Amino acid sequence: MIDLSSVSYTIDFGSAYDELNFTYNYTDFVLNPDTIPCEPFTIPAVAAVFISIFYIAVFLLAIPGNLVVALVIGLSKQALPPSDLYLLHLGVADLLLAITLPFWSTSISKGWVFGDALCKIVTIVQELSFYSSILFLTCISVDRYTVIVRAMETRRSNRRLVSWGICAAVWSVGALLSLPGLLYSSFSSSGHMVCAEFYDPGSADEWRLATRVLRHSLGFVVPLAVMLPCYGVTIQRLLRIRGGLQRQRAMRVIVFVVVAFLLCWTPYHIAVMTDTFFRARIVQYGCAARMAVDRAVLATHSLGLLHSCVNPVLYAFVGEKFRRRLQQLMRKMGVLERTSVSRGSRSSLSSEVTSTFM
Repeated sequence: MIDLSSVSYTIDFGSAYDELNFTYNYTDFVLNPDTIPCEPFTIPAVAAVFISIFYIAVFLLAIPGNLVVALVIGLSKQALPPSDLYLLHLGVADLLLAITLPFWSTSISKGWVFGDALCKIVTIVQELSFYSSILFLTCISVDRYTVIVRAMETRRSNRRLVSWGICAAVWSVGALLSLPGLLYSSFSSSGHMVCAEFYDPGSADEWRLATRVLRHSLGFVVPLAVMLPCYGVTIQRLLRIRGGLQRQRAMRVIVFVVVAFLLCWTPYHIAVMTDTFFRARIVQYGCAARMAVDRAVLATHSLGLLHSCVNPVLYAFVGEKFRRRLQQLMRKMGVLERTSVSRGSRSSLSSEVTSTFM
């Protein structure tokens, strides 16, 4: 038997190290810039102050404006036609959106300081108002199409009773679509508290893509695909009808409301869709493009929130019937003095009553 303890081994580690160092020369390693993570998006201090002030300004304009609209429509002694009922609920949705603005204003300037529960509640209320607004605008377009293009069918149906059921359905659908707001949470990011989507890392991409597709389709594409044909056919019918000027006046505010919604929210959806394409790797991007999209989402979201105070301005400047009812309400409250109405103006008012609310 061989005694292994008496055998000596000599290994030249120096030559082995030189060979390995020659074979794997780390000084030639080049970092691929495409694999470097982008810097997280942060709002500059000046921009944060400006956005916070903007949110408060929108809040101060939206609350009294939509309250006046709700009072003028809601205190009407006559039974509300469907278009008035939808506009009333649209004003309520705008009020809900405006209520969330002070929370987001504080969040931008100081971080989210209201806790996890309020983070979910505020997000759900904002989502509920967003979906309800676009759905009520869709209902208005369908109602105008039904009244003007399908006038005979309208007379045979109980539109007022159906409209109440539609309002209940819209709020129910809006509440269902706002449930992804439960996925929002308050957490610390780079030493700053935020209220944002918080997904499980293993399924974050799938959840984010699903909620984005839901938001884009049911919150924008599908309602837009209903509104545009309805208003297109309705306008064509009005142009063929004699005396259509009165009906065109009746639709002015409704058309302007839809246009205002598109101007306020279309840029936001385009920006978020681009962000979705980036996250889903459908479109390749660099850090510069990533940063540009983040800025666009923030800016266009602020523009979209402006929509909550647009509708009352449109009612006041365009809606003749609304202004008349507002004056009547102010006279009852003693804000305006009662004035006599001439026969000519009475006849014009009576003809205006036969039109729609606008």
